[in-house]
Amino acid sequence: MYIETANILQTEKMIENIPTHISLAFVLTTVATLLFFIWTIRSSNSELTRKKAMPIFIGLIIWLIIQAVLTLENIYNTDTNSFPPKIMLIGILPIILTIILLFATSKGRQFIDSLPLKNLTYLNIVRIPVEIVLFWLFLNKAIPELMTFEGRNFDIIAGITAPFIAYFGLTKLKINRKGILIWNFICLGLLINIVLNALFSAPSPMQKFAFEQPNIAIVNFPFSWLPTFIVPIVLFGHLVSIRQLLKRKTDKKTKENKTTNG
Repeated sequence: MYIETANILQTEKMIENIPTHISLAFVLTTVATLLFFIWTIRSSNSELTRKKAMPIFIGLIIWLIIQAVLTLENIYNTDTNSFPPKIMLIGILPIILTIILLFATSKGRQFIDSLPLKNLTYLNIVRIPVEIVLFWLFLNKAIPELMTFEGRNFDIIAGITAPFIAYFGLTKLKINRKGILIWNFICLGLLINIVLNALFSAPSPMQKFAFEQPNIAIVNFPFSWLPTFIVPIVLFGHLVSIRQLLKRKTDKKTKENKTTNG
């Protein structure tokens, strides 16, 4: 226990010495994620959805500020033995519940079904700078190697392939619905993989590995925006895309049945 506590304190000290360009790069990545998401909403064919862009933008800005304050006040990186971890309870759970609410209500489903699939696909490009930042954090001893593309994290593949899927699949229509659906499931799996590895390598009662170099970055500013904002937005994008693609198949079958019966 003493050694584990000493490692955490040492890592917390190191996080303060992270080069400015790494923090700046991550802030810019967070801003890019926000703008990508608002661009997606504003590109909807539904006027009702487009009108929601500004309120959602303001709401997300407030959310980011709240998470920044909580992190800077050391709410997340103290009392690491608490269960569930504070960042899960205060930073992740509310936004996950919001996503569930959107899928569970008729107005929510109307909103998500009106979001353009192509824009949601392009949104995944932000995963490239995220992975670069994670690699820099590893080099500066703020996260374990397993959270980078040199370890168990292959999430960068989703970011690299996203523009190709968006262009050839949804603009040029060279990739069919099934291919795009498979890509979304694969990339969702990549996301879940890194989330689980990040969760089980963070200092908490749930930690299973990386005790020599725990994942302390996500409970420090600005990197706490990764689990509390960027990851949920990317997750939401995949869930919406998968729903839309499956719905297209169902709608197509229904239309075909009506044509046959008619």
